Amino acid sequence: MTRKLDGRIAVITGSGRGIGRSIALKLASEGARIVVNDLDAEPANDTVQAIRDLGGDAVACIGSVTAPDFAERLISTAVSKYKGLDIIVNNAGYTWDSVIQKMSDEQWYAMLDCHLTAPFRILRAAQPVIRALSKAEAERGERVVRKVVNISSVAGLFGNAGQANYAAAKAGIVGMTQTLAKEWGRMNVTVNCVAYGFIKTRLTVTA
Repeated sequence: MTRKLDGRIAVITGSGRGIGRSIALKLASEGARIVVNDLDAEPANDTVQAIRDLGGDAVACIGSVTAPDFAERLISTAVSKYKGLDIIVNNAGYTWDSVIQKMSDEQWYAMLDCHLTAPFRILRAAQPVIRALSKAEAERGERVVRKVVNISSVAGLFGNAGQANYAAAKAGIVGMTQTLAKEWGRMNVTVNCVAYGFIKTRLTVTA
């Protein structure tokens, strides 16, 4: 039986743990080849091994999404390993909460860097690759639809006390999603955003 994503290549940030890991395992179960990312090597490699144990194909790209060179390295991993790029899931994230009068500039920029600047850089790095693939497919008379999924939060839609930084960044990713949907539709790329509520993961568990 042909699986829905056979032959497709997906990059998923923050996929060593939590929601990202679940996304990676689900896409792999449908046949996608996965570039797994995590800040730490152990969870990234654990997810890669779990995918391989299920008969799938995966490779790790370890590092912080906020590093200046990360976006190019992530996209290059997909292209060099699998010769393509079909799905991007911008999932990596964390929270650093405080009421606004006590929030430092470091806290503010940390959330913007992780939740908004990092996806921006990844999508910017991916654009020339996707454009070239789309152009070549059009010349062959083919139409391949690609997917971008940006992870937001209900905090970005409605706000949340103590999370001015996180909510602002997650609201920003909604605007970026809407803009990229307009820019990338001509390349047959659908760009969507998922705004989660409270989901039990390592991020939401109180120590």
